[in-house]
Amino acid sequence: MKLRDAVGAIQNSTSIKYNLEELYQAVENLCSYKVSPTLYKQLRQVCEDHVQAQIHQFREYPLHCVLSFLKRMNRCWQDHCRQTIMIRSIFLFLDRTYVLQNSLLPSIWDTGLELFRNHIVSDGAVQKRTVDGILEQIERERNGETVDRSLLRSLLGMLSDLQVIGQYSFEERFLMETNRLYAAEGQRLMQERDVPEYLHHVARRLEEENDRVISYLDQSTQKPLISNVEKQLLGEHMTAILQKGLSILLDGNRVMELALLYQLFSKVKGGLPTLLQHWRDYIKSFGGEIVGTPEKDKDMVQDLLDFKDKMDNVAQGCFNRNESFINAMKEAFEAFINNRPNKPAELIAKYVDCKLRAGNKEATEEEMERILDKIMIIFRFIHGKDVFEAFYKKDLAKRLLVGKSASCKLSKSMLSKLKHECGAAFTSKLEGMFKDMELSKDVMIQFKQVNTDSSMSLTLTTYCSIHLPPMVKLQEVFKLFYLGKHSGRKLQWQPTLGHAVLKTEFKEGKKELQVSLFQTCLVCVSQQGSNQPLEGELRRTLQSLACGKARVLNKSPRGKDIEDGDRFNFNNDFRHKLFRIKINQIQMKETPGDLKKRIESLIDRDYMERDKESPNQYHYVA
Repeated sequence: MKLRDAVGAIQNSTSIKYNLEELYQAVENLCSYKVSPTLYKQLRQVCEDHVQAQIHQFREYPLHCVLSFLKRMNRCWQDHCRQTIMIRSIFLFLDRTYVLQNSLLPSIWDTGLELFRNHIVSDGAVQKRTVDGILEQIERERNGETVDRSLLRSLLGMLSDLQVIGQYSFEERFLMETNRLYAAEGQRLMQERDVPEYLHHVARRLEEENDRVISYLDQSTQKPLISNVEKQLLGEHMTAILQKGLSILLDGNRVMELALLYQLFSKVKGGLPTLLQHWRDYIKSFGGEIVGTPEKDKDMVQDLLDFKDKMDNVAQGCFNRNESFINAMKEAFEAFINNRPNKPAELIAKYVDCKLRAGNKEATEEEMERILDKIMIIFRFIHGKDVFEAFYKKDLAKRLLVGKSASCKLSKSMLSKLKHECGAAFTSKLEGMFKDMELSKDVMIQFKQVNTDSSMSLTLTTYCSIHLPPMVKLQEVFKLFYLGKHSGRKLQWQPTLGHAVLKTEFKEGKKELQVSLFQTCLVCVSQQGSNQPLEGELRRTLQSLACGKARVLNKSPRGKDIEDGDRFNFNNDFRHKLFRIKINQIQMKETPGDLKKRIESLIDRDYMERDKESPNQYHYVA
């Protein structure tokens, strides 16, 4: 059998008269007769003639039959590979002796690749049609159609094995088409879709492209491919995405989309710094609304706590605990909370006082500890901590003096937190209050031991005179006792913080009124029909008794405000479903202006001084 006939039979996949072993043996015999160079040369020529004959079918193939053209190309390639493998197995002895010993000669397999590349795939028209066809199939799949992925995998493997380069090489054109497609898609969808929907679309597109790499694209294509998609769908639209949708995502607490936003932006150059800036601006804007709206002062502190919790959850759960985002959040909180001097400090002090008052049953001690810890985080942002201290000291004094603290343990815990945050000097006077209360308890225990019929409480704060006939005798008894134990001291009474339970009889029956000492006096006076000048404290006390929900005094003429000339008398017709009724005193509002006067007074007396560099800060003078 001639060499040309044998090779032709193999390439045409026809029946072979001789089995492979006989053919292999024939090649080995020829090589032993020193005709290896001639055998190799003739083998190459026969194979080349066969491959050249294949090109015509592709040059003449109808232009509109794209898919069938690709299938024919793939079938030709698969046949060529199968035939080359068989030829190599028959001429294995030649390949491992003569060819191996001559480094300049390509192996039989490499010769087969070279011939297919040079005579078929490198043909300009054929290569262009092949690459165009593959790109068309990929675009169809990107548009949602189903394509033959195994066909694409085989053809792209062919181009990779043949190392096809040049004007119509696949990878260069593929990346160009990818850029074109996603640039247009990004522009269109940014107009048509909202940000959450757009983000999910981008994530889906990236997942699809990664799947293509796994299914049929060359692995080396993955990095530039994904980079192009991210650039066109994200990099070109970062600012627009954030301006259009970040506030929507944060306002709606869209944690899934926020996590996706962070994940996607972390892939793009400059993505996270851009997101960080918009995150900081959002916090300043939203927080500024909370602090800068006086109509919402009542809810300011709770709104701040809720907002801080929300932003913490976003930073922790969506932004991967990124330290830069956490620090930016702290900076933003500190910035907006100090845009309105003093008021946040005052309201935080009032909020703590409310939480620590007796009667606040909304949380257990463990829950209250967590609330206080959160309050301390907000407190750290405040520059005017002396304002907080002034209001908190006054409220703490009132809680301690009238026994209205929900828990002494919690009050001391808050004091410990303040001391840890601001130092011992900041809390020294507050700590002194607790010591004074312990001393007061000891004094009262000793007094009761020598006066078994007494049941009064001692307060030693701002002086205010009031005539209390039923208590004058008992006050004198206590005064003699106290000054006898503490010579050189001055004893002053604070009736504004006193309280009593009045046992009163109305037409409806007996009631007990839980009232302040001022209210006690006015109820007693009203029964005697006495007239008094209407000073500030008196006006507020009359208003609480005659204009509130529990009106134990009649006012003439009727109205919500107390005016000069109004007359009052005891309301015998008073009715109430409860036996014991608590009548709250109307509180006088404190303002930052009042506090400023106090601070100026302390400066004049050399108890405080202004900071030389920051006039809004003050320091205690040791």
